[in-house]
Parts: sequence; C-alpha cells; structure tokens
Amino acid sequence: MPKYGPYDKKDGHSYALGVFPSMELIQARPESVRCLLLDPDGCRNAGVQKLMEVCRARRIPVEEAPRAVERISGKENAWCVTVFSKYDCALDPSRCHVVLHNPSDVGNVGTILRSALGFGFLDVAIIAPGVDPFDPRVLRASMGAAFHLNLKKFASFDAYREQAGEREYYLFRLRNAQKLDGQGRTAAPPFSLVFGNEASGLPKELESFGRGVIIPHSRAIDSLNLAVAAGIGLFAFSPTRGEK
Repeated sequence: MPKYGPYDKKDGHSYALGVFPSMELIQARPESVRCLLLDPDGCRNAGVQKLMEVCRARRIPVEEAPRAVERISGKENAWCVTVFSKYDCALDPSRCHVVLHNPSDVGNVGTILRSALGFGFLDVAIIAPGVDPFDPRVLRASMGAAFHLNLKKFASFDAYREQAGEREYYLFRLRNAQKLDGQGRTAAPPFSLVFGNEASGLPKELESFGRGVIIPHSRAIDSLNLAVAAGIGLFAFSPTRGEK
C-alpha cells in the first residue's frame, strides 16, 4: 500500500473521511476509488461494517491502517478513510448552474454543495482562487453530496462563461440589486446563480453584469452567512420546489 498522508492539493488523489461520505463516493464514483483504510477501533461500528461489505462486493481493497487514518484525518477523528483518484467534470450547458466566486471557507462550500444537490442544481462552478473542491473538509461538509455533482473549478469568471453557453445570470449582492421576490418562479432556464466571497462579495466588474438580487434582512446584521444566503437563493430558484 502506498504511504498516504495529509491531503495535498498537488496530489492526484484525495480522501473521503468517515462512513457516510465514503458510501456516497462509492455509489457515485466507484471507478475512482482506490482503497478503504480502517482504524481497527471502528471495525465493530455497524456503518463501518456495511461499508466494508460494499467495498468487498465491488472488489475495492480494504486494509487496516490506523496510522494512515490518523495522518489523513487529523482532528476529524474518522474511523475510516476512502482514497480516490481525482476526476474531471464538465458542466452541462443545458442546465442551471451555481457559481461560487472565490469562496474561502471549506465548511460554507461543502454546505452549499449539499444544498445544491437537495434543490436540484447538479452543476457547480468554483471561480479561482476559491477553495479546492477536492479538499476532504469540503467533501465531508457536503456529506458526500459533492460526488453526485458536476463540480469544476475555473481560473476566472470569463473562463466559466466561455463554457456555460447562453444563459441569464442572477448575481446575489448587497447593492444595485432587486429584492428577492418571486424571480425564481419566472426565471427561464438555463440560468446561473452567482454568489461572491464571504468577506468581499462579488468584484465590482461583475456588478453591472446580469441581474442583481439581494436577500432582504433586518438592519441588525450586515449580511447573511454565505451558505445561508446560497441556501435561500437555491430554494427560491429551485426546479424541484414542491417535491419531497
């Protein structure tokens, strides 16, 4: 077995930490999975046992490697780690997209990815220098939802637009925008929902591009958390609203 260590974005592999993200990975991207690493202390856990059964049925190597699990998971305290090869995705130009412009918080991005899948948005673009979508912390925060999405990082917003095709853009920002009030019910797909950085928002060069949308809230706060704002926007524009 290769000596796997802490995640490095330069490597050609990444990790799914824990039972649930690992199971989602194996279900969605089985061809990318290299092996399952276990901490023996967790082998009696029902979830770990089920994961081992699934791996063996798919002929995925399973190894007890407590030191490797500790090196990889660090403070995450995972009983198991699934190693997988990074893969490339292409966004579908016929579908609606979520665009995250330079997001910096791995937890926010993971939460947004889970919301995107829940509200029927299957294509997500991350604009550089935003977080690495293969960062294990992103994948764990998404609870494995990331593996079911077409997720791609672009060097710039212009690079994304070149591949996105003709569409309307709804930019969530704090100024020069209309209050969110029914736009999602009238928006004609395909369109893109664009959200900016947690601290700086969207850059000024995008302020006059597309349709500006603001989520109204009380003056007691300056702004909403990015993951919260994205969740509201995704629900408002969701093609799956009303479904269970």
